[in-house]
Amino acid sequence: QVQLVESGGGLVQAGGSLRLSCAASRRTAGRYAMGWFRQAPGKEREFVVAIDVIAGTTNYADSVKGRFTISRDIVKKTAYLQMNSLKPEDTAVYFCAVNMGGLAMRASDYDYWGEGTQVTVSS
Repeated sequence: QVQLVESGGGLVQAGGSLRLSCAASRRTAGRYAMGWFRQAPGKEREFVVAIDVIAGTTNYADSVKGRFTISRDIVKKTAYLQMNSLKPEDTAVYFCAVNMGGLAMRASDYDYWGEGTQVTVSS
């Protein structure tokens, strides 16, 4: 079992930046991916970005390309999401997740989830 704890959410004005962190409780064996999803009120959970923790390869949703950057620290078992040029439509609860099968974009492919952290972007 892997516990994930997100942090770094908050309230920011449009055009501002936030950095989210996702700390895993333990290192997992083999190749795995850490991803970020978000869910706005009344909407389905959507994929934001994922990173293959060993290879460092990434996959971004089109809506965040050029604005968001994912990174990871293998030793600290932590993934980071740097969010720049934030827009009101980025407002959502952001969830961190781990997929033991590698990079994926479907929420159903992910095995472990954090509780989420609220990001609110005011106009």
